[in-house]
Amino acid sequence: MSDEIQPFTIHHPDDQLEDLRNRLRHVRWPDQETVSGTDEPWSQGVPLHYARELVAHWAEDYDWRRCEAELNALPMFRTVLDDLAVHFIHVRSPEEGAQPLIMTHGWPGSVVEFLDVIGPLTDPVAHGGDASDAFHLVIPSLPGFGWSEKPEHPGWGVARIAEAWEQLMLRLGYDHFGAQGGDWGSMVTTAIALGHPQHLDGFHVNMPIAPPDPELMDDMSELELSALAGLDNYMNFENGYSTQQSTRPQTLGYGLADSPVGQMAWIVEKFWAWGDHDGDPRSAISADRQLDNVMTYWLTNSGASSARLYWESFKDVDLRPVSVPAGVSVFPKEIFRTSRRWAEKRYTDLRHFEVMDRGGHFAAFEQPEAFVDQVRKAFAAMR
Repeated sequence: MSDEIQPFTIHHPDDQLEDLRNRLRHVRWPDQETVSGTDEPWSQGVPLHYARELVAHWAEDYDWRRCEAELNALPMFRTVLDDLAVHFIHVRSPEEGAQPLIMTHGWPGSVVEFLDVIGPLTDPVAHGGDASDAFHLVIPSLPGFGWSEKPEHPGWGVARIAEAWEQLMLRLGYDHFGAQGGDWGSMVTTAIALGHPQHLDGFHVNMPIAPPDPELMDDMSELELSALAGLDNYMNFENGYSTQQSTRPQTLGYGLADSPVGQMAWIVEKFWAWGDHDGDPRSAISADRQLDNVMTYWLTNSGASSARLYWESFKDVDLRPVSVPAGVSVFPKEIFRTSRRWAEKRYTDLRHFEVMDRGGHFAAFEQPEAFVDQVRKAFAAMR
């Protein structure tokens, strides 16, 4: 298979956008949720009024061509990795000594998450930073997501993606590099550290998978108690999507492929559940940015193929200790949080650990300045 790297441009035809607008103007809405008054309005899912408002904006005011132009202004490519064409953004820093860094999104995210941090990370001097904090960024779309190809056979789980990412960085000429990720990006990044440490100088995660230490349960800190309460809430009230995607992604896919509102609600619920906001997800991530991300799923019909990553990867989660230099940032509204002493059990060469004041699961989306600061601090500690 060819290892050629091809320039890539995104262009979805006008008739696809017109079909979307037509669907948005002829929605068959469900009944309104039955909770009201003092009840939590999101406790049954996305409230009808919120969905109607966002869809009205989507149909009448939202401009996909704006986002498409923003993406196309960046150097984008596709290359075949292990028989699958992978889409990626590759922005080289103007600083000669910049560190190569591969950044991986998760679900229900996309490369759109990183649009506001690319400039500060690649050209820190132009954004009030120091040249020593510069990175050459490689930002791929996960297999089955966005403009990467969809796997046609089983096997594309976290470990295989990690192997493909190493192949990608080597193909780009980066013999040594760093890795960063949240959500599935955290799992892939950690899998690179476990399976391919010879080329990895260090990594940073903003959703650390470092479970509670049974030996420390008798004397837990406030953060640890809060993290356990958050985990309990997730297991009891928040993980239905994960169960569905890890067991029957194909069944789910029919609704996501046919209904843009269904695809939107499936994603936007997570902006509410996992974001740090004032009750309205738009206070953390603007309506346009939410829809930019939704569009990467709708336009590429990747609802089912992205969900299959859960089916592929939850059967065998690798929780071995990691010895590669690591950095961890804990945002207060993250799904899974950890303490320094829990983290040190998993990441045995922990160089950076910081608990943030604000932010949630979508750190680069919600708090781009804080995210950039954390990435810079983490890799500075690994030099």
